[in-house]
Amino acid sequence: MIYFLLSVGFTVCLYLIMRAYPSFKVNSFHAIVFNYFACVATGLLLTPDLQVFSQIDYFSSGSLLSLALGILFITVFLVIGLTAQKVSVTASSLAANMSLVIPVVFGLFIFKNSNKEFSPLNYMGILFALVALGLGGIKKKIPNHTNTVSISTGVMLLPLLTFLGAGTNNTLINYLTSTYYGPDQSTIFMIIACSGAIIFGSTLLLGQLLVQDITLSWRSMIGGLILGIPNFLSLYFLLKALAAFGNSAAFVFPIYNILTMLLSSLAAWILYKERLNLINKLGLLLAILAVILISYQELGLVSK
Repeated sequence: MIYFLLSVGFTVCLYLIMRAYPSFKVNSFHAIVFNYFACVATGLLLTPDLQVFSQIDYFSSGSLLSLALGILFITVFLVIGLTAQKVSVTASSLAANMSLVIPVVFGLFIFKNSNKEFSPLNYMGILFALVALGLGGIKKKIPNHTNTVSISTGVMLLPLLTFLGAGTNNTLINYLTSTYYGPDQSTIFMIIACSGAIIFGSTLLLGQLLVQDITLSWRSMIGGLILGIPNFLSLYFLLKALAAFGNSAAFVFPIYNILTMLLSSLAAWILYKERLNLINKLGLLLAILAVILISYQELGLVSK
């Protein structure tokens, strides 16, 4: 259970840290690039035998695809950060956690690796998740002196982009780890994928610094390094929790998602005074119901 709670805690830290970036004048893109240096360093510290890296074929399909996944890591992280900053921590957390619908659908209809038959209640849960996503991202008009302005369409699309990006990311992680890596190689996979993010992100960052009139601040570098530790540990302890519960993903992920959404909303309310309107609260409740409906069979089995 300790692995479970640590994973949830570190995941909530991600949203809160990125939400704080504007206040400390941290460039989100620069910080996210440096975050992956901290991820790799953390992974290496948690690897008991570094000799294992000398036995890896870095030109194999699994390694190359894992490196390429780093591109998606950078992109999704940027969108999650923008959603937390421009909409709310709750909307960002809700969209990312509701994205579990995408790997579930792919597992059921594309990979056909589901270990259960979906009932009408399961399908209703998927529908509820999509509705909850929309409700969680709706914001009221923002007062601007004597006038009122609506949030731009682009900002309103951020929760949807977070949902699609995080869902695609999780689907590819599930596919790659199950196809190319053994149960004890999850840390290796994470280090390779984060290395791909470093290569892609550093290339973009170098190009930006050379072409544009932008400087790299120490605030952004430190902010990224701080972010990288909980980023790596959130997934590391989630994988540990999965192993502790017999790899019952259908049980672990729903509870993990519910706790993450609730704690993210609570922490954002305490630290940043984020208040949810009635529609947002309805979306949060609907999200919890959706997760329960998607995995009620597994939850029922475990509770026996």
